[in-house]
Amino acid sequence: MKVKKIITEAMGIMSLWRLLAPLFCGFLFSFAAAAGIMTHEDLVVRYPLPYIVGEKDSVAPVWPISQQTATENKLVGYVFESIDLAPIPGFAGVPFNLLILLDTKGNFVDVKVLSQHEPVFVDGLGLEPMINYINQYIGLSLKQNIRIMNGSTGAKNKSAENAQLDGITKATASVHIINQTILSAALKVARQKLGFAEGRDPELMARIKPEIQEAHNFKDLLDSGLIKHVVFSNAEIEKIFAETNGKGLDTEALAHPQDPFADFYMAYVSVPSIGRNLLSEAAWNKLQNRLEAGDQAILFISKGRYNIISEDFVRGSSSDRVILLQDKLPIEMRDLNMELALKEAASSDLGTVTVFKISSQAGLDPSRSIDFTMPITRSKGIIFPEKIIRDVSFSFRLAERFYTVPEGDHKSWVSLWRDKIGQIVVLLLGLSILTLALLKQKLLVADERRFRLFRYAYLAFTLLFIGWYAQAQLSIVNLTGMLQSLVAGRSLAYILYDPVTMLLLVFVCISLLIWGSGTFCGWLCPFGALQEFTAKLSQRFKLPQLRLKPETEGRWYWIKVAVFTVIMLTAAFSTRITDMIVEVEPFKTAITLNFVRSWPFVAYAVALLVANLFVYKLFCRFLCPFGAGLTLLSRIRLLDWIPRREACGKPCQTCRHRCDYGAIKRDGKIEYDKCFQCMDCVIIYASDEKCPPLMLEKKRARIIPVVEVKA
Repeated sequence: MKVKKIITEAMGIMSLWRLLAPLFCGFLFSFAAAAGIMTHEDLVVRYPLPYIVGEKDSVAPVWPISQQTATENKLVGYVFESIDLAPIPGFAGVPFNLLILLDTKGNFVDVKVLSQHEPVFVDGLGLEPMINYINQYIGLSLKQNIRIMNGSTGAKNKSAENAQLDGITKATASVHIINQTILSAALKVARQKLGFAEGRDPELMARIKPEIQEAHNFKDLLDSGLIKHVVFSNAEIEKIFAETNGKGLDTEALAHPQDPFADFYMAYVSVPSIGRNLLSEAAWNKLQNRLEAGDQAILFISKGRYNIISEDFVRGSSSDRVILLQDKLPIEMRDLNMELALKEAASSDLGTVTVFKISSQAGLDPSRSIDFTMPITRSKGIIFPEKIIRDVSFSFRLAERFYTVPEGDHKSWVSLWRDKIGQIVVLLLGLSILTLALLKQKLLVADERRFRLFRYAYLAFTLLFIGWYAQAQLSIVNLTGMLQSLVAGRSLAYILYDPVTMLLLVFVCISLLIWGSGTFCGWLCPFGALQEFTAKLSQRFKLPQLRLKPETEGRWYWIKVAVFTVIMLTAAFSTRITDMIVEVEPFKTAITLNFVRSWPFVAYAVALLVANLFVYKLFCRFLCPFGAGLTLLSRIRLLDWIPRREACGKPCQTCRHRCDYGAIKRDGKIEYDKCFQCMDCVIIYASDEKCPPLMLEKKRARIIPVVEVKA
């Protein structure tokens, strides 16, 4: 029967969808994905002379910015809107749109807010904290490992490798989404316009430790593997051409197979413990003057038949005789065109010295293996010779002690989960306890005093930890944000930036299928817990309580359903209107911002709590749009888990009169749509001192029947 009921309700929902689909699809088409709003004229106003705003790039959505000087117009960088490159939704389901100016080195010159709809900033904390936060990016570089820390005092610990930003306490997840937006958009521009590698994110690359200054001679460097000695004999080269038309073309290799074809040394010379010990002091200082922060240098000492550079090599260019790859991606090495003297005169006969520079934009990661490929070419024929090319390769990996590896990707949601592992563990423990309590309800309600202690302790956990500490108050914004993201065709991955809220949302979705909406509304809603505490305080002081008639309650119940419907329909086509309507929920004021907000919002939240003193949980029962949404979703609930007797409602009405939520009908059936799982009726059901049918059975059991004895 239960399965049949579920199928019937599901078919009803499908029928309703068929009626609303045309209207909803119209909203979908009218709500186009957000795009940039800036024009050339707008940018000219923002960046007046001596800056010159060029025309928008035909490939990438960026504008070049030049600076006018006496002799030329020098390129300053590129300005762009984040929404065109990294439209990552915030918790309203709408991306931040930031105007970012990136210079030619990958440094942030300017970051401005163009638009945002983040609930915590809209009529909440205000825009000022967000502006103060993004201003910290100015002067930072994409090459730095940027980490967000709460409780610091602005950007600090700045170095070529690292920088810490001061977060916003009440907007931890939103700040990480902003960080992801800024860095992801800027990195795309850097890769398209500034020559940054398509490989690893610069933030995730290892950094050379400049403080490691070991002393070694040439032999030590060679024996410890800090210098790589590579030798390929004539026979080895001949072998790779054995199955080609190039076989046997090298007469010298055939005559002297064991002689070296290529013989060279390779060193990661930008590493202080290698470069300082290999080069003379003057050569080391000369090299340092040619390298910028994050640049690397590879030195080759080559002799033998095959030199790293050919006779017609153009100095300052890339060699065609040695190719550098990392993770199968080619990385450019450019000759520094420098004469560098080796430290030991005895090693001057090793061969010619060539130093190649790898710019920081190239994305070379010192912590990962680097691969070198040498293409060997042979020619067959005279007029139109056939070229046969075969590769030989070797690898090198720097010892771990010379570099540091970033702890993780501080702009992604992964780092946020790691930082909040303590909150996650506490939440999972709390949810496990609640699950066990609901599964073992008979044991829990056997002692009313014990149950009351457990319930109030758990509600305190919900209010203090889930609400005020972890900032995990679920609300209608969670639903409107998802809807707006889906309508615009965006990912829902933004939910991952708030791990406690996401885990709570997953648990609530599961509990909807098992117990219904009352699990959240009665146990896990921080504002609901606050209302219950104030209501119990009212009862303790014996304030007058207004009990509505069942007919009135039935009509008022549909108010929150109507509010929910209006909000969800509005969310499909107007973010601005939705931002205003969702304020019907006092959650942001009372829980997220702890009543620290402009007075109209505070007055509204306080008014609801005052009304709650006289009408039990008025907001939850008659106004809460999120509760209405959960109620509609819980129609496919699997269990009617509240126990009932045949006498319930016929004739016993005790539970119905004691239910503060009006969730029990005259016939004794439970209206799960209105039930908040307070378990008052379950306590009555289990008590032979409160349940009339049990009291009657107990009384009957005490009557001793009189048996007549015949003489």
